Amino acid sequence: MRPGRSMSDVLRKAIAESGLAYIALERATGVQRHSIMRFMRGEQSLRLDKAEQLAAHFGLELRATRKKG
Repeated sequence: MRPGRSMSDVLRKAIAESGLAYIALERATGVQRHSIMRFMRGEQSLRLDKAEQLAAHFGLELRATRKKG
């Protein structure tokens, strides 16, 4: 993840760029399509476990970085 980009931004971009229908994502990940739709519209956040399921589907990972200081 690049500095200045939130985890939500990265996940939204991956979902949008995948071109997959929300129903297909629901079937592949177990995350309800209504939750995905509300997340994509910015109406609600995803629970961490659901975000992890989607991130794993897209091959995304969270890594620690050292702060320069």
